[in-house]
Amino acid sequence: MIAEKFVNPVEREVLGVIAKRWSPRAYSSRPVEKEKLLTIFEAARWSASSYNEQPWRFIVATKDNPEAFDKLLSCLNDWNQKWAKLAPVLVLTVAKRTFTNNGKPNKHAWHDIGQTVATLSLEAASHDLYIHQMAGIHPEKAREVYNIPDDYEAVTMFTLGYLGDVKDLPEEFHKGEKRIRERKPLSELVFEDAFGNTSSLMK
Repeated sequence: MIAEKFVNPVEREVLGVIAKRWSPRAYSSRPVEKEKLLTIFEAARWSASSYNEQPWRFIVATKDNPEAFDKLLSCLNDWNQKWAKLAPVLVLTVAKRTFTNNGKPNKHAWHDIGQTVATLSLEAASHDLYIHQMAGIHPEKAREVYNIPDDYEAVTMFTLGYLGDVKDLPEEFHKGEKRIRERKPLSELVFEDAFGNTSSLMK
């Protein structure tokens, strides 16, 4: 069964790329076109960041270069390697930990990494491409194998590609691919007056 394209059960009308965004593990073996990859990273380049520091860096590997792909794959934990090895593209995100202009710690660098990957994921969705973000990485191994400077830190990794067939995944991942997607209601997320007090917007 090919992982189905579907619209998330949103309660209000949102942009189509937001409604269709999700994090599959089942990917097609179809390569991602170079021009689409560059377009996706161009979108990421224009993400907002604190003081316009743009603290994000990306290390990319595709199945077109098996040696480079395996090198990046080795920076994932064993659980994620089981399924991520089937994706056509792997990307490691790296944050610059200090501001360039004064060398002070940039406490917002990780926030900005999240922003740029969110922007990237929505651009990807507009091309029928999907990403799955992973926290299960080995940051120090990444530092070693890629000679990442002390001022930078590996943060996450994500897969990218076209949707594939669930049956090609190890069986232990099948249930997760088919589960119904849920989100907390806005009343638990949007507050007013004090933390935990539901905003009047919800009333």
